[in-house]
Amino acid sequence: MASAHREGVSLYYEVDCEGETVAFLGDIGLGAWQWGWQHAALAGPYEALVYDMRGTGRSDAPPGPYLVGDFAADLEAVLADHGSPRVHLVGAGLGGMVALQYAREYGRARSLTLIGTSPGGPRADLPEGAREELFAPPTDPEALRDSLSALLSDDFVSEHPDVIEGIVEWRAAGDAARAGWEAQNAAFETFDASDWLYEVTVPALVLHGEDDGIVPVQNARLLAEGLPKATREVYEGAGHGVWIERSRPVNDRLSGFFESIPE
Repeated sequence: MASAHREGVSLYYEVDCEGETVAFLGDIGLGAWQWGWQHAALAGPYEALVYDMRGTGRSDAPPGPYLVGDFAADLEAVLADHGSPRVHLVGAGLGGMVALQYAREYGRARSLTLIGTSPGGPRADLPEGAREELFAPPTDPEALRDSLSALLSDDFVSEHPDVIEGIVEWRAAGDAARAGWEAQNAAFETFDASDWLYEVTVPALVLHGEDDGIVPVQNARLLAEGLPKATREVYEGAGHGVWIERSRPVNDRLSGFFESIPE
């Protein structure tokens, strides 16, 4: 457990195991719990770095609105504090946007994995109000449970009641309060990489759930078309939280992707 600091903002992060660093960048308002499935599979072969983005969990929540550039600079502060020379970045939703911005502005990114991510811009076609359905007050277990229908497919929710109850408890402990969520959502709404994706030349893996109702699947195509070294994979029947509900194939794909990148 450690904290980096940037411009008076404390940024909490944890690092487990040794090896090449994989840094996980979370989605709007969701705590570090969201990467539990990947952490269990990848920590050991890789060094797993998970941090709470500003506005969430154990990091500070300064007044918003935030910009994706703020999160990219925060990530640089975390990686510099830890001493990571090169990293694989894995981002979901807003975290994928941060990964893109970071790879454009800083030199540590070895690869990008973008899950349920949009490049923003006029072609993104993001449903108005869809992200709002994911928010729930951390103090309201019933609302946390109900809002998971925006993150996960109906099949996953109905088939894994024990997992859902665990997620509700983790969300209560680590998700953002309303002010932090709104500040992060502002960063999502103003992000637009559509004119500069071609500048991001590191290898990229674009993963998406076919039934994503928060970031529709056509955004994966936009990323794959715009990034020079991108591979796209779509998971049939999966929702926005594809890295959770299809964790085994996603983890296998991540491992294979990292191994395929030349030294």
